[in-house]
Amino acid sequence: MIALGPGTMRKTVVAATMFAAAGAAQGQIDVSAAWVRATVHGQTAAGAYMRVSSSRLASLVGAETPVAASVELHEMKMDGNVMRMRAVASLEIPPGKTVTLSPGGYHMMLLGLKRPLNKGDSVPIRLKVELGDKSIRTIQIIAEVRDPTAMPDH
Repeated sequence: MIALGPGTMRKTVVAATMFAAAGAAQGQIDVSAAWVRATVHGQTAAGAYMRVSSSRLASLVGAETPVAASVELHEMKMDGNVMRMRAVASLEIPPGKTVTLSPGGYHMMLLGLKRPLNKGDSVPIRLKVELGDKSIRTIQIIAEVRDPTAMPDH
């Protein structure tokens, strides 16, 4: 279980941001504003959200976290008058563009949670990114757990 105090979490988020920025400096991926919704009693899944950009063609192809049995990339979109969610195999990150994973759009689902996620906790997530040359980069981020009703920062 990872439960960090507010000061420790800030330092951890800064360290994770520096780690992601180092990856970007080597030619590639930047991840920012990562967060996860807190869960309520008995809930076994949670959404994870973030902004991802790349200096060259890349695709987010997977993720894992020690707090869940699995992580899936999902898309939500209208199908007639019904909002539907479906798993997607990958999410393209066009060069020089930022792709936002947010409620109501593309996002990650942490499935089979191993513990409740409480506001103020931190969740480590390891992203798997395929670059245009088919090489795979792994990026470790730390996502802040926010209130169950939280919305993304603008």
